[in-house]
Amino acid sequence: MTSSLADIADLDGSGRRHRALVLGGKIGAASASWFRERLDEARLKTGDTVLISSPGGDLGQAIIMGEVIRSRGLTTAVGAVDASGQTRPSYCASACVFVYAGGKVRFGVEGSRLGVHRFTTSTPGDDPVADTQRATGMVLGYLTRMGVSASLVEAMSATNAIRWLSTQEAMAMNLVTVRVRKP
Repeated sequence: MTSSLADIADLDGSGRRHRALVLGGKIGAASASWFRERLDEARLKTGDTVLISSPGGDLGQAIIMGEVIRSRGLTTAVGAVDASGQTRPSYCASACVFVYAGGKVRFGVEGSRLGVHRFTTSTPGDDPVADTQRATGMVLGYLTRMGVSASLVEAMSATNAIRWLSTQEAMAMNLVTVRVRKP
């Protein structure tokens, strides 16, 4: 993963610019500890934003990252930042959606996309059914704590390929909590 700090234009309509930690890339095996270090360096305050663009990666690490975001009272949005500090649409797929779900407020930037798919477990020698049940329980528990509808798991389970959620679907699931229109 990569990170940078940016002062981004308001997402909440307040007219103020605020700090954001901008994340990009694949969520790997050590991403949660790396992320905590970046947050500590950034010194974000409650209400500041984690802006993310990622194809996904490690589900467990993504859930930890989301929990850290929630514990610090940060907001999330899917996007990238251009040279002028404007938030531009991007995408967040697979495990990235769980990082995004950690936001106390989750901004839906017009044009950005959230993609979900069926998750798999692969622990050699273990019972794959039990592993899947444990992972499903972990995912449902996390989504419940974040205030996201369990219907997200239904959407995930519908396909192995990425399914891009419409804004209406994401809002109905309470995945997106505030829709942001382009100026």
